[in-house]
Amino acid sequence: MDGLWLIAGLGNPGSKYDRTRHNAGFWFLDAVLRRFGGELRREKKLLGRALKTSLDGRDVVLLAPETFMNESGQSIRAATDFYRIDPGRVLVAHDELDLPPGTARLKQGGGHGGHNGLRSSFRHLGTPEFWRLRIGIGHPGTAEQVTPWVLSRAPADDERSIEASIDKALDVVPEFLAGRPGEAMKRLHARDRSAD
Repeated sequence: MDGLWLIAGLGNPGSKYDRTRHNAGFWFLDAVLRRFGGELRREKKLLGRALKTSLDGRDVVLLAPETFMNESGQSIRAATDFYRIDPGRVLVAHDELDLPPGTARLKQGGGHGGHNGLRSSFRHLGTPEFWRLRIGIGHPGTAEQVTPWVLSRAPADDERSIEASIDKALDVVPEFLAGRPGEAMKRLHARDRSAD
């Protein structure tokens, strides 16, 4: 099990939330499945939909928690316990207010920035030292507008930009999983800047 990774996408379950900005983590999982094949299946013991598969020759568990965003960490912890995965081999894809649409960033550790899914993950994993794929959705301007912003759908142009950033992130996932996160970050962030 040493080589196993967990890739969790954060979002809220149900068609009501399907294309909302807050579900960018679920969009990422959808893109992974489109590119590499497979289908998530409901796994009661993991409190979410999951698939154990291979991405470019690397063993991974894909996970979409069905606990709602605020309790995402419960599902992630259930998966790390079941598959005996160290938090350092966990990648959490989530929406990021502090990055514009069209931007994606990889990082390990750091704060939760008020993101309830990350806050829950910190609590349940007992550490912030997991990897994150931060998918930019932009900021509405004021704190009061954040909740309606993340729970609504982005305009078509922004949505296309978010999808494009997810595709760029997907391009570096094989390198990341192969144990070259520094190279993956360099490629993703450089491509990202050239697109700005």
